[in-house]
Amino acid sequence: MADDDVPADPAPPDASGELARLRARVAALEAGSRSRPLARRARSAIAVVLIVLGCLLAPLGAVAAWSASIVGDTDRYVATVRPLASDRHIQAAVADLVTDAAMTHLDLEDLLSGVAPAQRPLLEKALGALGGSLQGAVRSLVHDKAEGVVASDAFRRIWVEANRRVHRSLEKAITGRGGGAVSLDDDTVTVDLAPVVDLVKQRLVDDGLTVAGQIPEIHTQLTVLRSDDLGRVRTYVRVLQLAGPWVPVLAILLVAAGVWLSAHRRRTLIVSALCFAFATFLLGVALTVFRVVYLDALPANVSQPAAGAIYDTLTRFLRTSVRVVVALGLIVALAAWLTGPYRHAVLLRRLWHAGIGAVRATADRAGLSTGPVGPFVRRFRTWITWTLTAAAALTYVLWPYPTGWVVVGLALTLLLVLSVVDFLGADRPRPDPSAPAPETPHPLG
Repeated sequence: MADDDVPADPAPPDASGELARLRARVAALEAGSRSRPLARRARSAIAVVLIVLGCLLAPLGAVAAWSASIVGDTDRYVATVRPLASDRHIQAAVADLVTDAAMTHLDLEDLLSGVAPAQRPLLEKALGALGGSLQGAVRSLVHDKAEGVVASDAFRRIWVEANRRVHRSLEKAITGRGGGAVSLDDDTVTVDLAPVVDLVKQRLVDDGLTVAGQIPEIHTQLTVLRSDDLGRVRTYVRVLQLAGPWVPVLAILLVAAGVWLSAHRRRTLIVSALCFAFATFLLGVALTVFRVVYLDALPANVSQPAAGAIYDTLTRFLRTSVRVVVALGLIVALAAWLTGPYRHAVLLRRLWHAGIGAVRATADRAGLSTGPVGPFVRRFRTWITWTLTAAAALTYVLWPYPTGWVVVGLALTLLLVLSVVDFLGADRPRPDPSAPAPETPHPLG
């Protein structure tokens, strides 16, 4: 074939166009690589802001849930104040108040002058064993009867039923509206002890001091709460009471959103859970500090032991909420760390699985077989694990008023159930091919 018949080579590609396309591609890649760190930093900044806001709302959420529970649930309120009727400091304060109120209305000179001669032997018999002056003897008798009343079941019934009937008075303590046996005057919440005074009067009359029946109706007051800033605090608590359980839910959602936006979610979850628990722990510290400040600011005529007992009782469930959140935060942080790729966590998991595997091997050698359950658990182990975890979380959410021990108990129960799942789903030990086969005994021995 002639040289002229040889086909010509195809035209070389446009080198300048290819180079331009390569340069554009490189520029796009560089722009993308520069934008990714910026987007990552922006997501991280948003995550930090959300987590900080959630942690700041954590103590407010506990206060809001406590306010909604105390104000909105009569049984909860009665259960809160019921122990006060048996508290020795409250009983001593009530007995002193009733005695003082009764003695201010007992004019012995005028009242005893009107006692009929037939009644004087009964009166002398009642007062003779007390000794001292007549005024001191009568006061001792009145105080003794007051102590008997406040220590009786009758006082506890009066206390419980009165608080049940006037549960709306708690709203008055917060909003300044309403009525009942609990009133708000001059930034002071007080309880009317008139029914207790009536019982003491009746017992005095029954024991021969008939002049006590001439004591008029007395409305002496037991101070429950007093603060010069009660009006301002009342507004804040009212807002939290209206917010109710939504504040803690919002706090949890903010922290969850921050963890989801974070580049290192497991590490962020651990830190967030610890910060959430620490912020709530600070609320517990604040309650303790405020107790000291509050008691020091009370007037001298208010019984500090009784006021302390009332403060501790009213904040008991709030302190319980603090312990619940702290325990929950620590457990979440510990669970996230134990399931992570950290060296010590991996070592602990290996030791755990090795121990369960050894127990399973011992059971297999003893002839204890799991049957078809073992393969089923091995196949759906992930689904079973998440289902059990969700069941524990749902149990906590549906628990009416969980405590710190409830959280710890649920965590330990979940751990126990997961260990059973691990036991059932453990792989059967494979026979060692290098090991000698066991000798089969001769049928004839």
